[in-house]
Amino acid sequence: MTDPVLTLTHVGLTLAGNAGAVTILKDISLQVAQGESLGLIGPSGSGKSSLLMLMGGLERATSGQITALGADLGGLDEDGLAKFRRGRMGVVFQSFHLIPTMTALENVALPMEIDGIPDAFARAEAELQAVGLGGRLQHYPSQMSGGEQQRVALARAMAPRPAILLADEPTGNLDQVNGAAIMDLIFALRDRHGATLVLVTHAPELAARCDRVVRLVDGQIAGAAA
Repeated sequence: MTDPVLTLTHVGLTLAGNAGAVTILKDISLQVAQGESLGLIGPSGSGKSSLLMLMGGLERATSGQITALGADLGGLDEDGLAKFRRGRMGVVFQSFHLIPTMTALENVALPMEIDGIPDAFARAEAELQAVGLGGRLQHYPSQMSGGEQQRVALARAMAPRPAILLADEPTGNLDQVNGAAIMDLIFALRDRHGATLVLVTHAPELAARCDRVVRLVDGQIAGAAA
């Protein structure tokens, strides 16, 4: 394995629930190499999405250590985590999280504008062209299909050229045809940008496209396949 871009060491996550503390993840130790594609699989409730959120600093571990691109995520406050993610991590969710009052072009360009990237709109247009939406730049989310909205979300995640792409069930709200197209795009963009990909999925055929697969059961790593 080349130098890891993500290292998790004895990571745990416990959340407060109505009936008391609930343990979501237990003693997770895992490394992800630069340029690797890792599939996270397992039954519903096994902790896959929570693990992905920890990797992205979107949720805080209650024990252990997470290092991403050399930074100790546990040592950063919320502002520090947000600043760290900018340009370094792209996240694609099952829900598209587009701003309804903005066009596709504006949705993709906005995060880069906030980061002060001078060619934000040019880069946004190029990324939308890359996902096949060159003719939909000025369309609003309500004017686009679910598959098109997920393409916008994918373009938004990849436009800053992040080192790490985290995808949480990105095809979960799509039909089979659109889902397959989105997965083709994710792997094509990953190859084009050289990003490390961590993919949460229920679909074995999608996980099989990854370099490595890790299975979670009851918040623990149950097995890995090369």
